[in-house]
Amino acid sequence: MTLAARVGPLLPAPVVGRIAQLLYPRFEPELARLDDYLPQGCRTAVDIGGWYGPWSRRLAPRARDVVTVEPVPHLARTLERITPSNVRVVQAATSERPGTARLWFPEGDAGTRGLSSLIRRDIHTHGVDVTCIPVDELALHDVDFIKIDVDGSELATLRGATRTLDRDHPALLIELEARIQPTAPIVDLLTAHGYRGWVLPSASWLPLDDFDLAAHQEATSHVASAGLLRRVLPFAGPRYVNSVLFLQEGLRPRGARPGPHQRRRSPEGPPISPLPNGE
Repeated sequence: MTLAARVGPLLPAPVVGRIAQLLYPRFEPELARLDDYLPQGCRTAVDIGGWYGPWSRRLAPRARDVVTVEPVPHLARTLERITPSNVRVVQAATSERPGTARLWFPEGDAGTRGLSSLIRRDIHTHGVDVTCIPVDELALHDVDFIKIDVDGSELATLRGATRTLDRDHPALLIELEARIQPTAPIVDLLTAHGYRGWVLPSASWLPLDDFDLAAHQEATSHVASAGLLRRVLPFAGPRYVNSVLFLQEGLRPRGARPGPHQRRRSPEGPPISPLPNGE
């Protein structure tokens, strides 16, 4: 168990939330780079897998409304207390259809470590029944961005968001872990909906087509087990990339550079932007 996992449960929940808010932009540079892909005038942003709210709290000043979906009961209650007034918290897990399911936790954990999942793995020892709801049944409108961190339930979450994806074409930031499940079915599903993937292994966004995510994660798997605090230290070593940005075909994040695959496909392609007005 990492130091953060041991210390976190001993601290007041608002303190943990504040620490997460401060550290996560270094832990997940995609969060620090929101302005690269979040549309100006973002209307509704959805944070699926809210944990202690680092994404929700950073999205709140940039979006008209934020909807945070968090299945762990005590975390959902904490989010209701510590997030801004334009954040609506839904205590549920996202899925393909409504109902209930077992949410699994590692030994000695009740959700604090952020490793809970509807998909039971060898790290999980106990669980709690939670409500499941599809994104399409959250009564959302004008969705411009969805972040998904659900530890293995990505396909079910996306299948439950089909109407939202096809109606609003939001930018998607999805945590994908090849060690948990194959990522190809998720990429294929989103390709069918007109999306292309981007990753941020260093300072520039690269097309997912030109980045072997599974090979990268296998080569840097030791980094993933290092824990939050060690991974945000200066000179912590190589970065473990597990977040993929998906934008509609023809859009790209700021700071993107075409990889070899993209240059071959479109050597003289027009300039593109994540903003609706093409600025």
